[in-house]
Amino acid sequence: MMQFSLGRSIFFVAVTTCSFNVFAHGSVTPQAMNTSTIPELGEEWADRNPYREIEEGDVRKEILRVGASAYNQNCARCHGLGGISGGIAPDLRELATDYDGDEWYVYRVRNGAVRNGAVYMPKMSEYLSQEALWAVRTWLESVRETQ
Repeated sequence: MMQFSLGRSIFFVAVTTCSFNVFAHGSVTPQAMNTSTIPELGEEWADRNPYREIEEGDVRKEILRVGASAYNQNCARCHGLGGISGGIAPDLRELATDYDGDEWYVYRVRNGAVRNGAVYMPKMSEYLSQEALWAVRTWLESVRETQ
């Protein structure tokens, strides 16, 4: 009888611990980023990534720094650390680096993703500026280049 009770106790602890971990993240609100160190883009959303053509140098390095920070704080939870998806959400490194890829990216970050009434991705543009979101895209493209 003692072993059965101990076994049931261990099973209960294991099941409840795993169950709590599934719900541990809960709802996460995206965090705004300070983009004062990268070029301003204005109110009107760009059709194409305006940071893509900026050559190597201090400005490019800062865009990549801001992009990596914004991604890690706001996107990595679903899209994977280092830009490498674990399968929960699309691997954003695989987006085409042309107008079509930019168009899809802008659509998704501005509109989010909702399925059957459940929010799979919030409207990121409500939390992050155009500058931060294009910096994320630029960083993802730089990670893609090194894969």
